[in-house]
Amino acid sequence: MPVLSLIANPADSELDPALADAIVAKVGGELNWLNPGIACDILEPRDPQALEAARDIAQGRKVDINLVPTEDRRKQILVADMDSTMIEQECIDELAAALGLKDQVADITERAMRGELDFGQALDTRVALLKGLERSKIEEIRREAITLTPGGRALVNTMKAYGAYTSLVSGGFTFFADYIAKRIGFDEAIANVLEFDGDRLAGTVAKPIVDKNTKRERLLALSVERSVDVSRTLAVGDGANDLDMIAIAGFGVALHAKPAVAAAAGLRIDHGDLTALLYLQGYSEDDFVR
Repeated sequence: MPVLSLIANPADSELDPALADAIVAKVGGELNWLNPGIACDILEPRDPQALEAARDIAQGRKVDINLVPTEDRRKQILVADMDSTMIEQECIDELAAALGLKDQVADITERAMRGELDFGQALDTRVALLKGLERSKIEEIRREAITLTPGGRALVNTMKAYGAYTSLVSGGFTFFADYIAKRIGFDEAIANVLEFDGDRLAGTVAKPIVDKNTKRERLLALSVERSVDVSRTLAVGDGANDLDMIAIAGFGVALHAKPAVAAAAGLRIDHGDLTALLYLQGYSEDDFVR
């Protein structure tokens, strides 16, 4: 039977015992805290509309509420987006900022992530605007402008400690993805390759482009390679190019996502950090490997 999952952001929790008790009183079930004041499960809720009822009671609170299947709850494969998921920025927008083009490029990025533009064409357009940017400047941006999303290391390290394989698959660039994957602890990284003319960007990206199909196909390939049923996979992202992998994963999670993406995903985290993906799998704070 599904579990009702309640999760708050550890940095600014609005989940308290009174709220959890109020929801239990409405939907039934047994309350189990995974991290007091941060995350809890309500086991075997009796109300057939438990998710809607719980969200109604918590309305106005920054609490993520999801109905989570319990079968094979702990996943054995993680496929994650990078930009605005495992890191807090869109790398291409930060590169554009160095050329005074951030607003122009960010607008294209936003429209592409909402699914309003063809991803490949939008990527080519944006990369062309970056032509001439020096490698040393890109390294500086990678070092100084990119920040990890809170909870990412705990997510990856904990899942790996319990036997999972972790893959960072990004429509961004290997220049960032390889570096970020190593910092966080991913087993692999797949991303687009920026082409250089000497020490400056050539304004082109190597083909084929890593896009939504690449993400979906990598999840399926890992399932076969590691003899893990797709039901035991977890995919997380925020943009339209993540929807295909989110749709087929055992747990498909929209993290701080665009509205259309959040609406289409089976699970959504609007407020919590990346440790929310561990709580969704039933891990308690005591299980975390940081």
